[in-house]
Amino acid sequence: MVEALVMSHQIHNRSIIDQFTKQAIPFSQKSQLSGEEILELMVEACGVTPEDTVLDVACGPGLTACAFAKAALRVTGIDITPAMIDRAKARQADLGLTNLTWQVGDILSLPFHDASFSLVATRYSFHHLLDPRAALAEMKRALKPGGRVMVMDAAPEPNKADAYNRMEKLRDPSHVRAMPAEELLQMAREAGLVDLKTVFCKVEYELEKTLAASFPNPGDEEKLRQIFLSDVETDALGMGAHRRGGEIHFHYPTIIIVGVKHD
Repeated sequence: MVEALVMSHQIHNRSIIDQFTKQAIPFSQKSQLSGEEILELMVEACGVTPEDTVLDVACGPGLTACAFAKAALRVTGIDITPAMIDRAKARQADLGLTNLTWQVGDILSLPFHDASFSLVATRYSFHHLLDPRAALAEMKRALKPGGRVMVMDAAPEPNKADAYNRMEKLRDPSHVRAMPAEELLQMAREAGLVDLKTVFCKVEYELEKTLAASFPNPGDEEKLRQIFLSDVETDALGMGAHRRGGEIHFHYPTIIIVGVKHD
């Protein structure tokens, strides 16, 4: 049983690395064009101070880590995809930030001692994980007592989550499952986090630009267009799909959860 779980994790990791190696450049470019207000909201929600030592788990192209680095003492970013770490280093250089370090590594086996950081954060990663609860436990392990964990992720409406997840799996084959807000909060409670704080926000995208930065399986791109065309009328995804200037726009319903490690 254990061997089967390890094999499943390894296979899924290969899927993630494949997808995000392809997405590394377009993902970082797309994200750099928008979302600064969301990043500022995230930093504010975490209450980052100049004394904080931060770990950004599944850091991608460094958007979150660099945002934290502007306010924190020191930030470490870790990601399983080497191409994403390369993009993160490039972003750091562009911004002239000197208080960042980067590592390639697995979210389920963080190469850090217990109680190493005052803030451990992850942004838009949990929906890619086979076992987000194990990842949250590992994040908490690396956190100092009294420190904060932040999880920011898509949080579809409970009655629309199945349709949302089917769509996202088409768009990104490494997608596993985004959880509704209450399920994410319950997971945080079960992990022993206290003083939970939540912030909800909407991150807006344009469909064709999103598809251009995604790598669905052959034939699925047109299926996605048809899903969103239909969703303009039905909102079955809970993403507020609408037309604007001849293009389809939509938003990702997003939650920021911040909790404290009590012991």
